[in-house]
Amino acid sequence: MSQNQPTILPQPGIMEIALYQGGAAKVAGIENVVKLSSNENPFGPSDKARDAVVRASHSLHRYPNTDHASLRTAIGEVHGLDPERIICGVGSDEIIHFLCQAYAGPGTEVLFTEHGFLMYRISAHAAGATPVQVAERDRVTDTDALIAGATERTRLIFVANPNNPTGTMIGLPELERLARAVPQAILVVDAAYAEYVEGYDGGAELATRLPNVVMTRTFSKIYGLGGLRVGWGYGPREIIDVLNRIRGPFNLSQPALDAAEAAMRDRDHIARCQSENARMRAWLAEALAEKGVPSDTSCANFILARFADERTAKACDEALKAQGLIVRLVAGYGLPHCLRITVGDEASCRRVAHVIGQFMAERAGATA
Repeated sequence: MSQNQPTILPQPGIMEIALYQGGAAKVAGIENVVKLSSNENPFGPSDKARDAVVRASHSLHRYPNTDHASLRTAIGEVHGLDPERIICGVGSDEIIHFLCQAYAGPGTEVLFTEHGFLMYRISAHAAGATPVQVAERDRVTDTDALIAGATERTRLIFVANPNNPTGTMIGLPELERLARAVPQAILVVDAAYAEYVEGYDGGAELATRLPNVVMTRTFSKIYGLGGLRVGWGYGPREIIDVLNRIRGPFNLSQPALDAAEAAMRDRDHIARCQSENARMRAWLAEALAEKGVPSDTSCANFILARFADERTAKACDEALKAQGLIVRLVAGYGLPHCLRITVGDEASCRRVAHVIGQFMAERAGATA
């Protein structure tokens, strides 16, 4: 290559992005592992969703429809929302990326909390915007801190509610206060775990009523379709129209669309998953607390187990892995002394509690 060859550089901000690390799925030397690192539904998708994928497999040579009308109609009917105000994407991640691409950019800021989803920072950098992190209060979103952190350059405010990895949430009145306090910015309520909270609409009513609120949802959690990557957003028509202008025409495959629609309409499966998650979440949190491992009240399908320090958390993670139990270290979220543990089925939860109990007892004996 010539020494005069110009250096080809990416857009500003791209090289600031740390590569996203998903939850581990393997442990060297152990074949039958229990994966509790990615907040997946242990019961998998609805049988009706599986059947829909099989039927769709007969038409894989055909392009999918581009307007996602059937899926948007199903979502609208189940949630009582206007399908014209719904956009579908490759997981809610893609909706987050669309929002940053469309509304952020050089000279603007994207606001989020210190333990918020890593994609907020990544998508802000990808758009050339400046990511701005504000403090939480005891691992709970601090509305006043977000309002104080906003400037005339703020274009987007991301609030995961319930939050990942903390599992905590704030009330709808607080979300409305935030949206009204920063009218020049779009408040994005990331409600990926909304289905795990009884009586919670994920911010849908706010997104219907206020001009600067967008709600995002996903089929990757309670619907058990993480492998197909389907998400959706809902908000003012003007904003949804903007996002659709940058959405690829075939961003979702037909099997994914058909499975998501079937999953959305199978409310019996969702009710069973909600009930089992609530039961085992409470049991696991209490069992760990009795063993000296506290956690905040979780509103999602995981708990954030807190240890004395990072060293203890890592040692416990190793003890779990030795028994084929994979959980999530969350130092990347600013919580090095914690482990995020997905609520699995009853057998998995009991195994986790047993291994952590043994670990804590041995730790106490070693320091006695």
